[in-house]
Amino acid sequence: MKRMQCLQRTTMNLRESDVLQGRANQATEKVFIVYAHQSTGSFNAAAKDAAVEVLAGQGCTVEVSDLYAMKFKATATAEDIIGEVKNADHFRYAEETKLAWEEGKLCAEITAEQRKLTEADFIIFQFPMYWFTVPAIMKGWIDRVLTLGYAYSQEKRYSQGIFKDKKAMLSFTTGSHESMFSADGINGDMNVTLWPLQNGVLHYCGFQVLAPQIFWAPSHVPSEERSTMLEGWRTRLQGVLGEKPLSFTPMDCFDGEKGFQLKHEVHEKNATEEYGLTVGTHLGKALPPNNQVKAGV
Repeated sequence: MKRMQCLQRTTMNLRESDVLQGRANQATEKVFIVYAHQSTGSFNAAAKDAAVEVLAGQGCTVEVSDLYAMKFKATATAEDIIGEVKNADHFRYAEETKLAWEEGKLCAEITAEQRKLTEADFIIFQFPMYWFTVPAIMKGWIDRVLTLGYAYSQEKRYSQGIFKDKKAMLSFTTGSHESMFSADGINGDMNVTLWPLQNGVLHYCGFQVLAPQIFWAPSHVPSEERSTMLEGWRTRLQGVLGEKPLSFTPMDCFDGEKGFQLKHEVHEKNATEEYGLTVGTHLGKALPPNNQVKAGV
């Protein structure tokens, strides 16, 4: 009996230690919240405010880009470059902004956001899900701020990406209930929905991607349930930076000389596994459960 009590106390102490370590890690962190909602009275605004309050209360420096309030331009155009472009007849945004970034000729709106991102240790994208992805104004932020050269390159992407020392996560509301985003729900598996954003944007730039914070259909539930959602978010924020990131297949598992296909030995090693490696790299097998919504053990 005494041994059991000792083991229980040890387990509790380890858990408490993990939480305390997570809080200690957060105390010196710089947090950047990219926020997109038109209303200060929205649930998204409440979620953003909760993050600012909890993280700042633990000693973090928190900076917010309120995209609608800023009237952030959503379209990626030649106006993002100061002065003449290299090839006006065949304008290619990625190449032109890379050159402008190297020469210090990106517009002030973009350089201001890049400064915030460069200084940040942890980035939260707070938004309502529109058409199974981010709102246009946030997609514009992604298109314009994460420029070639600054946020990624052919050599520096995925697990070898430029932002591999930074953490990022999606925090968003849905218009549909959780059951509708299940593997047999009408909207399809949320893991599949999130793959382009979490792998194709965040992981592509090298971020350590934390599991998303999903607020399921807050506009369709009682106020008490919305309060519970926010309280759960506040609780998670107490140690969020101590969380284990989502799992993605490292870049060195792919053969660059063969079109970045999975290396033969990696394929063979996983041939007898029940599930694929990730939602995207599934090897024709069943998708690994919760691959994009919960961190691995």
